[in-house]
Amino acid sequence: MEVESENHQLRDTNAEAKKTTESWVTSEGGALPISKTQKEKSWWRNLLEFIGPGFLVCIAYLDPGNLQTDLQAGAQYKYELLWIILVASVFALIIQSLAAKLGVSTGMHLAEHYRAEYPRKLNFILWMLAEVAVIAADIPEVIGSAFALNMLFRIPLWAGVLLTGLSTLLLLGLQRYGIRKLEMFVAALVFIMLGCFIGELAYAKANPTEIVRGMFVPGLTGNGATGLAISLLGALVMPHNLFLHSALVLSRKVPPSIPAINSAYKYFVAESAIALFVSFIINVSIVAVSGAICSRSDLPPEDVASCSDLDLNKSAFLLKNVLGQWNSKVFAVALLASGQSSTITGTYAGQYVMQGFLDLKIKTWLRNLITRCIAIVPSLAVSIISGSSGAGKLIIIASMILSFELPFALIPLLKFTSSKTKMGAHKNPIPIAVVAWILGLGIIGINIYYLSTGFGEWLVDNNLPKVATIFIGLIVFPLMLLYVVGILYLTFRAEKKETFIAPGVFTPETNNTPARELEGYTTSELHNNPRADMPIH
Repeated sequence: MEVESENHQLRDTNAEAKKTTESWVTSEGGALPISKTQKEKSWWRNLLEFIGPGFLVCIAYLDPGNLQTDLQAGAQYKYELLWIILVASVFALIIQSLAAKLGVSTGMHLAEHYRAEYPRKLNFILWMLAEVAVIAADIPEVIGSAFALNMLFRIPLWAGVLLTGLSTLLLLGLQRYGIRKLEMFVAALVFIMLGCFIGELAYAKANPTEIVRGMFVPGLTGNGATGLAISLLGALVMPHNLFLHSALVLSRKVPPSIPAINSAYKYFVAESAIALFVSFIINVSIVAVSGAICSRSDLPPEDVASCSDLDLNKSAFLLKNVLGQWNSKVFAVALLASGQSSTITGTYAGQYVMQGFLDLKIKTWLRNLITRCIAIVPSLAVSIISGSSGAGKLIIIASMILSFELPFALIPLLKFTSSKTKMGAHKNPIPIAVVAWILGLGIIGINIYYLSTGFGEWLVDNNLPKVATIFIGLIVFPLMLLYVVGILYLTFRAEKKETFIAPGVFTPETNNTPARELEGYTTSELHNNPRADMPIH
């Protein structure tokens, strides 16, 4: 009887604990209970509790790299490349949702899965590629901030590049007073920029029919269209964002049951959809304004010259119909906000990459300073040698690097989230898996096509001596082959490590306690879970 009584008491305790944890959210001090259960609150109130990770990730879709490629796409091809932005935005929503799903379902972010799955040497190579992606994502922020400082204070571009290194320390100092206040301020500036471009659309008289046709009728005409399309994809779908999103969702405590995890995942998807829709509207508006104005026949000669080689430093004239003499100042403030807010995402992405791949933790300020200093070197060299034109081209190159890097983050994410050994009951449904793989393989195919044809044309048309051309070919072609082999290996390699843990199974030897393992814990035990000390945004 005593045993039966204890069993009844244990069941009652677990039931009460499950009811208590049904409405956990993360606050400034860690995981805290809220007064009502999820079922008793409206859908919107529940959604507000999960808002955060998607909008922080969304900032990366509005960084200077995006603005630069959007401006050039509109100036050179009018509305023809808008379909790339639509496809990339839909694809971004799918893969960002999968990244969130991986984290919330397993309690481990993407970089930690790499360390668990791949051999040490391969894991080290993939870590190096991930670090290159973080650095490539940071280059546009450096150059964009330097352009903004030049517009605001007439600071030389090379000096602005150096000053952006100091801005990192300033940002970290401001975060001590509340990162959410800083994010709200930055978001307000971004929405001001959105309002400016939408207002300019009325003056630019952009044709709505042509804009819709550009979004839904694919086309790539012209010698540079493919390269710019790849840059648009690289600027919108960033590999470091996959590592970031899968880690940020771990700051929310989800009850340890399949329905609760699925419910949390739906809220994360809804939040990501709202955030990415905002970024989509901004990107489309920038392309449309640039395309409408630069295609006009009555442009002044100086504006025609700017459109022929449009970069961030020359693009403020696009807003002059709305803002008059304040056009460059407001654009510069929004550009500076874009660059500096994107630094936040790069900082935390780099931190999670290093911690996940190497199980190595480093102070945030030191990590950010190292990444920023590495990004400053090429930016500083190009700005001194080639000025604003060369710096603008470097942003395009960085975006292309991100696009070429994407398969090494995307393929493992698709495989992990579609694997029962990794996800259990939460693995991708077949329709989602098929769509994600089709889009992923499409981007990979475009990259390989552009890489091979573009380099082949360069070998034929360059002015270098034949000996130098042959020498470069002997170096580059093996690297291209290695790139393809690496993609094929990651695609067809079978998962060898089973990381899925059934609910109720606790593994104290790991320092990564999945949310589903928290069933039956007391409030204090949940509050002291290792995941409760993750950065809150």
